[in-house]
This record gives sequence, structure tokens and C-alpha cells, in this order.
Amino acid sequence: MTKILKNLLLLMSIVVGVIYFSSCEKYTFRVESLPPVDTGGTDTTNYVKFATEVQPIFTASCIGCHKGTRNPDLREGNSFASLTTGGYVTLPAADSKLYKMMTAGSHSSLSTQAQKNTIYLWISQGARNN
Repeated sequence: MTKILKNLLLLMSIVVGVIYFSSCEKYTFRVESLPPVDTGGTDTTNYVKFATEVQPIFTASCIGCHKGTRNPDLREGNSFASLTTGGYVTLPAADSKLYKMMTAGSHSSLSTQAQKNTIYLWISQGARNN
């Protein structure tokens, strides 16, 4: 009888272990620690600078395709005019064509979340050429 109880206890332990270590979630995600985004564009002390913060994102991530043959032209010296006159930066920033392109579809993996936040903040602050 003792051997039966030991086997039963072993079987129950295995079943409980399988249930315990099985999970509903298949994937885990790493949350990046980022500063909060000023979604209202009201932070007038820390304007995102186009030349030193936004253009480098385009140069590093987008210039391979958007180098004059595909709109918008994101080459240095052309990008600001191409974005602002082409209707790519509009308020609210979440609805702007540029931000939607960066966060959806084939473009979404080309830049980091921090870069997307920078673009979002730049648009929400009025997309200045500073």
C-alpha cells in the first residue's frame, strides 16, 4: 500500500508541476524605460531639435529608401520641406502620416521606440525647423 501511495504522490506531483509551469502567456516583452512623452506638446522648455535629434533618425533608419526617389525625401537639407509641405506632419501627432508610417507595417521595425517617441514629441511640439 505504501508503494501505491508513493507512486500516486509522484504522479500528482508531476501533474501539478506540469500545470504550474505551463502558462497562458507564450511571449514576454521587455519594457523600455523611456521618459514620458508630452502628448499635448506643452513642454516649451525642451523642444525637440530637428537638426540634431530628428534628422539623425532619418539618416540612420530611413535614408536607404527615402533618398530622393521615394516620398518623402529624407536626405539632410531636403527632409524638413518634404515632410511639412507633403502633409506628413499634422496635429494631433498620433494621426500624422509620418508617425503612423513609423509605427505600422513594414516601417515599424526600422526605428526604436525611443526614436518613435522623439518623432512624436517633435510633431506634437509643432514640427519646428530648429
